[in-house]
Amino acid sequence: MHIIETYFDCGGFDHRLIQGGTSVYLWNLSKALADQGHRVSIVTPAHGRLDDLRRYHELETLDHRDSYELPLVLDPQTWGERFPAEVRIPLTTTAHRLRLEGVDLYFLSNDLLDRLPDRFYPPYSSKGHDLVFFKPLAYQVDSIRFIRAHFAGEKAVVHAHEPYYHYLLPAAFRADPDKLVAGTVQSNMPITKKVYRPKVERLLEFLGADVTLPAEDADLPLTEHEQVMSTYQQHTHLHYEYGPGHVRVYDLVADHADLVDFLSPGHQDFYTDFADTPFEQIFTRLPVHDTVRRNAHKSFVGGCAVGDTWTSGDLPAVDRAAVLGGLGLDPALPTFFHNARYAVNHKGQVELFRAVDRVLTEGLAANFVLRCISDEGIPDPYVHDVAARHKDRVHLEWQRVDERRIVEYASSSDYCLFPSKFEMDTFLIAQGEAMAAGAVPIATAQLGMAHFGHTADPLTGPGAATATGFAVDRSFTEDDPLLTDALARRIHQAAALLHEQPQEYRRLRANATANARQFTWERAARLHLDAFTPLWEGRRPALRTELILRHGWFDLLPDDACTTHRDAVAAAALRLGDADTHRRCHAPDPATTRALFEAAWARADFARCARTADSDPALRARLDGRCTVDDGIVTYRLPHAERVELVEPAPHGSGRRTVTVRQLDKRGDEFTGAAPATGTELHLLLTLTGGRTTWDVVRHG
Repeated sequence: MHIIETYFDCGGFDHRLIQGGTSVYLWNLSKALADQGHRVSIVTPAHGRLDDLRRYHELETLDHRDSYELPLVLDPQTWGERFPAEVRIPLTTTAHRLRLEGVDLYFLSNDLLDRLPDRFYPPYSSKGHDLVFFKPLAYQVDSIRFIRAHFAGEKAVVHAHEPYYHYLLPAAFRADPDKLVAGTVQSNMPITKKVYRPKVERLLEFLGADVTLPAEDADLPLTEHEQVMSTYQQHTHLHYEYGPGHVRVYDLVADHADLVDFLSPGHQDFYTDFADTPFEQIFTRLPVHDTVRRNAHKSFVGGCAVGDTWTSGDLPAVDRAAVLGGLGLDPALPTFFHNARYAVNHKGQVELFRAVDRVLTEGLAANFVLRCISDEGIPDPYVHDVAARHKDRVHLEWQRVDERRIVEYASSSDYCLFPSKFEMDTFLIAQGEAMAAGAVPIATAQLGMAHFGHTADPLTGPGAATATGFAVDRSFTEDDPLLTDALARRIHQAAALLHEQPQEYRRLRANATANARQFTWERAARLHLDAFTPLWEGRRPALRTELILRHGWFDLLPDDACTTHRDAVAAAALRLGDADTHRRCHAPDPATTRALFEAAWARADFARCARTADSDPALRARLDGRCTVDDGIVTYRLPHAERVELVEPAPHGSGRRTVTVRQLDKRGDEFTGAAPATGTELHLLLTLTGGRTTWDVVRHG
């Protein structure tokens, strides 16, 4: 099989050329695929580093010279009057090959691709001001033209990465009988991200791709509550609204690719239905929901891996006393390690520092080695204040260091801290590295990280035998006090475990190490080949009933499903509290009806509760009495809620599409606060015990 890996940044074979984690992923996966006996090519920009490549490696210049004018149609809303409606950038692209460890790397070079040699990626500030912003788009066009020319007539799987960096490729190769395309979702960029439609149409026309773009989204007749939910998403990093004249990136990939690849089972689940997030309910009303469902059969988990250094079991011996003592810390104390780039919302670092500050101020005797990598340093004075006030307990650094130093830190630590938020981490190699070195995880229960096996109750709860460490609830809130509280509790619990139950700590440590070391690149290569091979042999994937039931898409069930899969359908319906679907499989009875109500109630799915509430006056009273408004005071009753927030739209006529979020006061099982001065609907955002976030709407007045 010939596999062509292509991405904007593929320098993982040389640490001097690495800009992002995807480049490391690509190189390791490519080597592993080649080790399985397959032909592997990588196509990527040279980024103005040809001289370095020649200095470090044996680079061959190919007989490829492609001259053309790149047509770019500019969005006047972004580029204004300083630029014409269409610009044509003359380019001449050359290609250069490096053969390394069984992999052919092809570097494309031209005047645009060679800009920004130090950072590769255009800064966001260039949008609307500097045409270098279109460097990634030029790379897409160049890679398509190069693959067509250099590999003409050759059968190959084109494995492209991150939808925003390859959305033209699936459509461009759609009619090519020799090229199969697998598009990889590498991160959790908003699934509703769009690009300027005329720009895409012009480029596909230029590339000779005869495809019809999906129709523009019609203006949805959103209710006030749905509009509030949509507007609120600016707080979640999960969805942004666009005006007319745009096309969704995900549609371009999912509709035209042969396969869609994800990094972990949880990553695939999250990007399929956004379950338990503030985006879940409005997502089902958006056209992209249909895109996901009609292409769900193409999805597979190719996986990711922890580097060979960590998974081999041959990490070098580390002198804990020397490592921690050299940082000014006490090696006898429980030690916690965090290692991530500085990204306060993505990595939960605001809550992390608040929790560390709290537990140390409360008198906990523990060390914290906190790495927040940033070439520009850390601008937040609070972070430096925490480190200064607890200088004998906290070591803070932000500089890049070699892998040996990371091994020393991880191996000298008892626990690793990864409170990532907004479901932005899709595999989190750094957590796997720390676990492989024996650090027990304390991390959020993000679906994209669930494969690492940390659980809410790792000592006695379900799955305790294989649990690797401690989970805290997912968070979709900036500067989230619930996450800070949970981290502080877990840190205290973890420190106590070392002293009071050392045998349980050793069990978690052994589980963490074994779990992380299973994620090898050889395994990731096998998972990819399991998906690529049937496609190569002409077998196309089909939508499985199991996938339909997993995501509760009961309307997609075949007509005979309630006969052929009766028990499985009924179980899925009961899990979600869907009485209508359950009745298609079994006649209702009082016990089952109540169980369906309770399942929906546990999820705060009150629309489904209403389908069964009339069977029992007590259920109806509980449903109707969950929220009351008396004398201008809202009282909300939901015992399994951790937080209830009122989300209020801007007043009618203000001309603003914003919302105000106001938290209700918690008193026991009740939440109270002043009712909005206007409107007849309460828009309530609920955070439940266990981390599920969902919406409720209640009419009043």
